[in-house]
Amino acid sequence: MNVTVYLGACEGNDPSLKEAVRKLGTRIGESGNRLVYGGSKSGLMGVLAKSAVSSGGEVIGVEPSFFVERELQFEGLTRLIVTRDIPERKSKMAELGDAFVALPGGTGTLEEITEIMSMLSLELKSAPCIFYNHNGFYDGLKALLATMIEQGLSSEEKQRGIFFEDTVEGVLARLEQPGNERH
Repeated sequence: MNVTVYLGACEGNDPSLKEAVRKLGTRIGESGNRLVYGGSKSGLMGVLAKSAVSSGGEVIGVEPSFFVERELQFEGLTRLIVTRDIPERKSKMAELGDAFVALPGGTGTLEEITEIMSMLSLELKSAPCIFYNHNGFYDGLKALLATMIEQGLSSEEKQRGIFFEDTVEGVLARLEQPGNERH
């Protein structure tokens, strides 16, 4: 299974998040699943890739050419896919993913995962969309989604497949549920 992970190119200021990212990368690498991510060596992205590679995993990085020109790509990738720009990168990562995980990150992370949420809502994808809600990071988004349902602007059916997990173990358990593999 290809697990597409969206996360920050910065490390943030919570050391426990870096450790959780390392743990997730290691477990993805050990599981025999393939990690698909943005390809960078920076911040949490670099921590994730390094831990997955170090534990024997295959890692596919998808980076736009202007990042490659700046030499931001992780050097130990199994495969690097270079795209023209960010929209092509997002499209390729969505195409490759059998499951999608959003870790804490910035506006880019949010933009990428909300596109996947929209695809689920429109039934263009049937893969799980999992938010790692580290220390309540995504509580606001979870509340917003509930408000959308309450106000009749969305429905539980349209949000089916969107999950919030408070632990790395919860994310991993969600990934291991039957039906998440590519058919």
